[in-house]
This record gives sequence, structure tokens and C-alpha cells, in this order.
Amino acid sequence: MLVAIEGLDQSGKETQAKLLRDRIRASGYKSRVESFPDYGTSIGEEIARALQGEREYGPETMQLLYVANRFERKLDIDRWNDAGIVVIFDRYVASSIAYGEAHGLDPNWLTNLQLYLPQPDLTLLLDIAPKTAVERKATGRDRYERDLELLQRVRESYLRQAEQSGWTLVDGEQNKEQVAAALAVALEPRLL
Repeated sequence: MLVAIEGLDQSGKETQAKLLRDRIRASGYKSRVESFPDYGTSIGEEIARALQGEREYGPETMQLLYVANRFERKLDIDRWNDAGIVVIFDRYVASSIAYGEAHGLDPNWLTNLQLYLPQPDLTLLLDIAPKTAVERKATGRDRYERDLELLQRVRESYLRQAEQSGWTLVDGEQNKEQVAAALAVALEPRLL
């Protein structure tokens, strides 16, 4: 099973992905967390440079880099999925659509770029306000994290995608225990 946790930066994706992985393992299943972008790859290193302002790419190029970064890991994802491992993504295909759409790109183009990636069986959206994202990380923000108007458009795209695709929407403004409980409830029927 492939599970994607999506949301703005500071929505708790990384924390919740690890908590969910541990809960799945405690239930007797194999599970792992994968985060995107994966800065440990060549393309991931280039993404990091761009996010820190060392490179200047247009929105199309940035999204192509993000998608290529996921394709770098496609064989691993397929292998883990075939082995019965529950893979939890801290961001996955929906993030390119959300951030690309927020930059004025066509969401259909962004979707089509990723059709040949393994698709998530379940997508969980941790919804927070852009203001909350900024309050949770006051310093060291990258170029996207500093732009509140952009973050609002990203949030709107995520909410649109959630409604169209039937994702599980979780209030990320709650404390981490409440969020973890909501994610467990969403996942449990799929593991039976």
C-alpha cells in the first residue's frame, strides 16, 4: 500500500508519517517513510540549491525537477510495494500539482507528467492555514515558505484536489495526538 501525506510545510507531515509508520509496524506490517523532495539524489541536490536561491528556475522547470526526483525513486517504490511494505510518503504527486498550480501551471499537465509513477492508494491531507505554517517555522524558511499568498493558493489547490479525489482531510491545527488518531482511523480499514 502507498499512502501519501500532503499539506503545507509545517503541517506535521514528517512527524505524522513517522507516527503512522510506527503504528503500522506495531500492527505487524512492514512500513517505511519516504520524503520528497529526496535531497539525497542528484536531482534532489539541485532542487535544494534552487529553494535556497542558488539557482533560478521557472515554475515549469521546478516542477519537472520535482517529478524527476520522484522518478529517480520509482524502481525502489515499485520494489517496496511488491514486497508488501506500506510506504508512507511525506509529500508525493499531489504536491507538484498544488505548488505548480499555485504558480499558474496547468494542473492537468502536472497530473499527466506523473501518470507513470506508482499512485497512492490513500492520500491524507493535513490542512493548516498559511499563517500557522509561518508561526510554526519563524526562521530558516525557503523561498516558497516565505510567500503567504503563494501558500494560500497551494492550500486552495490541495483542498480542490481533496474534494475531487475523495482524500481524507484532517485538521492539522489540532495537536499531534489528535491528528495521529484521525490518520489511524483513516488507514485502519485499508489494512484489514
